[in-house]
Amino acid sequence: MDRSQLRGVIPALATPMHADGSLNLAGVAPLVEFVLSQGVHGIFTLGSQGEAFALSTDEKRQVLDAVIAAVGGRVPVIAGSGAITTRDAIALSRQAQQAGADALSIVTPYYISPSQDELYAHYAAIAEAVTIPILAYSNPMRTGGVRIAPATMARLAVSFPHIVGIKDSSGDLSELGALVRACPPDFLAFVGREQLFYGALCYGAAGAVALAANVVPGLAVGIYDAFQAGDHARARTLQAQFSACREVLGSVGSYPVPVKEALNLMGLPAGPARRPILPLDETQRARLAAALEANGVPLARAVRQP
Repeated sequence: MDRSQLRGVIPALATPMHADGSLNLAGVAPLVEFVLSQGVHGIFTLGSQGEAFALSTDEKRQVLDAVIAAVGGRVPVIAGSGAITTRDAIALSRQAQQAGADALSIVTPYYISPSQDELYAHYAAIAEAVTIPILAYSNPMRTGGVRIAPATMARLAVSFPHIVGIKDSSGDLSELGALVRACPPDFLAFVGREQLFYGALCYGAAGAVALAANVVPGLAVGIYDAFQAGDHARARTLQAQFSACREVLGSVGSYPVPVKEALNLMGLPAGPARRPILPLDETQRARLAAALEANGVPLARAVRQP
């Protein structure tokens, strides 16, 4: 796959589950069809919003197979294949490549605090084990503060041409800007914070990998399209709406359940999060529904049961 195909709005797809916490693989296609109908440019599966941390290796393969089948080659599919150890990350990356993923997203190791030299060696070993494009993934808030320094990222991008970019969820536009400046001109930086999407595009980002794009993909696509057309006023207006929707999704419950609850309210079969994360209570669900409607999100008259 040519790296130019990696761009724009890429939802961090939720993984649908039944009420008992088992996978609802039949629910994958409706979620995929909804976001594709709104013009998204790719699908990211098995990330944090996809509850990869709660899935077995076999379940990850099942979910990836279902996503690839549902997408049917219409847009690139990026598979999360990060792990704490290099050995496990290599195994997951090889599995994703074999399954037919178009690219990989590999989060930095968590629970431990590797040095920059150790991070370089980690990503280098994974890059040597696969041939499809790789996006590194820096999410300090969820990995104990571990970040990929711009100099380390530049060294990896130069050494391994198929390490094509990064998803930066630091929440710091200066960090994203430093990554863009340090790396080769064709390096692809994706922002992972919805509230920074327009600003990130101004800093040279290629797009966004966003959890809120499960719920309001059309808003995110509108920001990207307006920016590409040079209509910055419209892009800023849509960014304000996108930010408001993201803030709604962060206002109730524990991550990653709010997005799944929102999708359920919209009549899409996301189901619950896997425990220990519990569903919203009725008061929280009513608050979420009211906030979504206030931000223009259409809800289903009869919400489908998980």
